[in-house]
Amino acid sequence: MRLTAFFAAISIAALWAGQSQAQDAAAGEKVFAKCKACHVVDEDKNKVGPSLKGVIGRTAGTHADFKYSQAMVDAGKAGLVWDDAKLTEYLRAPREMIKGGKMAFAGLKKDDELANVIAYLKQFP
Repeated sequence: MRLTAFFAAISIAALWAGQSQAQDAAAGEKVFAKCKACHVVDEDKNKVGPSLKGVIGRTAGTHADFKYSQAMVDAGKAGLVWDDAKLTEYLRAPREMIKGGKMAFAGLKKDDELANVIAYLKQFP
């Protein structure tokens, strides 16, 4: 009985945590407004920062025709591929994750903003 109650509690907690971290692409578009000065997401055009179209699954430091920092290129050569977890880590504290990188943005601190902006980026493969 105790074991059943334990697993039921764990299942409910996991479900609740999953819902609190649900991704909302529409909300992510609003968060992305903070990024628009330097990035585009809907075309392969670089600005101050690289285009983020197709960033999910891309090896770090490899978007064509963008001059990345050596630190970002080295991260890609070391195997860094942008997925939900790595983007979350990077967008939370870019200068901590890629020391010597070019990104001036301090980062997103709210978990929901991170999840939502990643959901938004996923709409542009």
